[in-house]
Amino acid sequence: MKELQDISRLSDRFISVELVDESLYDWNVKLHQVDKDSVLWQDMKETNTEFILLNLTFPDNFPFSPPFMRVLSPRLENGYVLDGGAICMELLTPRGWSSAYTVEAVMRQFAASLVKGQGRICRKAGKSKKSFSRKEAEATFKSLVKTHEKYGWVTPPVSDG
Repeated sequence: MKELQDISRLSDRFISVELVDESLYDWNVKLHQVDKDSVLWQDMKETNTEFILLNLTFPDNFPFSPPFMRVLSPRLENGYVLDGGAICMELLTPRGWSSAYTVEAVMRQFAASLVKGQGRICRKAGKSKKSFSRKEAEATFKSLVKTHEKYGWVTPPVSDG
């Protein structure tokens, strides 16, 4: 509840939140801003995309465990967004999560990762209309966590932000 109140007080309209079926454990989050110098921002302008819609599902023991976060729309390519809208970010895993993280901080990190990973709005005929599914996102996320646990995560240089 505190997280929801903190987001409603953000002055920069970076994100906005709607509860899914009035549940405090299931949020749809609209990411309204990414780096205005990025190709993704340009894509958003060219396609009249006002926001990137994500879904966050919080476990009962939040903030001690991370939320499951996935992209709903638009369909994105690259930017660490994988099949089903799964997001490849260490901080969304149990090992990478800290109870000190706020939803706002996670969303700001996600926005930076999208740009850093050269995320683009998919415009390929047929593929751009296919929606992401939760089942596919969960399977993809589970697989990527297993891969990174085996091979490690690459930590970008400090100079990369």
